[in-house]
Amino acid sequence: MATQPSRYTAPIATTLAEGWTLTRLTPPSRLFGANGLATGPDGRIYVAQVPGSQVSAIDVDTGMIETISAMGGDIVAPDDLVFDDRGNLYLTEITEGRVCMRTPDGQVRMIQGDMPVANPITWHQGRLIAGECRVGARIMELDLNGGAPRVILDNVPMANAFQVGPDGKLYFPVMGTNEIWRVDLAGGASEVVAGDLGVPDSVKFDSKGRIVTTQVASGQVLRLDLVSGRREILADLGPGLDNVTFIGDRIFVSSIPGEITEILSPGRIRPIVPRSLQWPLGLAVGANGAIFVADGVFGYTLRPGGALELAGMIFYPGCPGYMRGVAAGAQAGEWIITTGLGAVARYRPAAGESDFLATGYDQLMGVAVAPGGAVVFAEYGTGRVLSAENGDVTELAAGLDKPMGVAIGSDGAVYVAEAGAGRIVKLAGGKAEPVLEGLRRPEGLAIAGGRLVTVDTLAKQLVACNLSGGGREMLASGLAVGAPAGVTAKFLGPIGDMAGPMINFSAVTAGPDGTLYVSADAEGSVLSLRSE
Repeated sequence: MATQPSRYTAPIATTLAEGWTLTRLTPPSRLFGANGLATGPDGRIYVAQVPGSQVSAIDVDTGMIETISAMGGDIVAPDDLVFDDRGNLYLTEITEGRVCMRTPDGQVRMIQGDMPVANPITWHQGRLIAGECRVGARIMELDLNGGAPRVILDNVPMANAFQVGPDGKLYFPVMGTNEIWRVDLAGGASEVVAGDLGVPDSVKFDSKGRIVTTQVASGQVLRLDLVSGRREILADLGPGLDNVTFIGDRIFVSSIPGEITEILSPGRIRPIVPRSLQWPLGLAVGANGAIFVADGVFGYTLRPGGALELAGMIFYPGCPGYMRGVAAGAQAGEWIITTGLGAVARYRPAAGESDFLATGYDQLMGVAVAPGGAVVFAEYGTGRVLSAENGDVTELAAGLDKPMGVAIGSDGAVYVAEAGAGRIVKLAGGKAEPVLEGLRRPEGLAIAGGRLVTVDTLAKQLVACNLSGGGREMLASGLAVGAPAGVTAKFLGPIGDMAGPMINFSAVTAGPDGTLYVSADAEGSVLSLRSE
């Protein structure tokens, strides 16, 4: 099967400073995640990718992927999609709260706005039906000419990918109750079809009228025969499953981390696109050498030479939420996390526990732990840097221009990557003293071997200097970080109460031996850079 190795095409080759070597600890991703699936008129599978604001088409037999709507285009954060009889593609834009239509020649227009957390969508006999994935969700029939929608059902506890069944009723997963419901398209009362599932997030019908449903928490794909009542497990693919589509009688399922799988028969599968990272975001190295990789909805542990191991996800008990920044905690297996909903938490994935240290902040990014145990974090939304200790939060600095990375020296000095100002600053007495200027967009920041190291995502460089700003050196250039060259990524707002604004954060952290680890968020990999 011939495939493209990466979702990202580098405009120039990566170059390293003399004496440095680079290794990918994880393979690059081929998709920016995988959410909604739809089979197109051309027989290919079309994949909606929220984090990349991208739609791709996959030839399931060759594995080739074609970008249909790219990052930076008119379609933003597509979550689910469906074709009509004329080849028009309808998409829900989950962070924008709207539904759009893309014509076969690539023209895009809005069909419906004012749909918070717009997610499921289907087409049935000339009718377009869409819904919301939030508590109190509405399911509506939309007017293709932009008129007022007709509410079919409201107050649904988080509806997700749905389809009209053989009886003409709409069948949909209800994530908030762990059930599958149905309702007449004319409206009226809903009824429960199935319960005691693994948090269903899609319901589709095969050619024999049986339900095939993915379970986001358990990772199972189930087939339900409503006539006989039989329930069977078709596959157990791991948490994060999202959607289902068919090509004839062939079954294909998506998983949020960018995985597409064909189910050949119960227990037999064929990978089409492997599971991988959506971003990644924050990185931290624990005392045992394990790296925690924050990947938004998911958190992983990674040991050099090993594979990614799922540590937690937002549907797991005790997960603090959408994970962005991370620092190693005081105990093995404990991590300090900043979340997309503006919280700082002490997270113990193995125990399924989180203790919140601070809540209610605006777009938190990097985090670091001071020698005395204080937790210092950057508030990107307001330009502040704060410190949490013993239940109290104090302001260390304000008025910064998009602070992102945070690093703390052995003497307790706090350094911050000021992405908007293109510089690194040292905080002293409530003021920011410039240490290194002339950068384009520094994001991640670490201290390694007595030097500051930052990821400049616009310059695609890893830059180092001493703690006073001198001895500037470019350790690597041409890195797969930030948006592709020439592309301005659209702002991805919050997904209801599940995640705040999804802002990229390319991190760098250092191991005890001086090895540097970088979030290559453009290609979806973790890089290791080592000096000889």
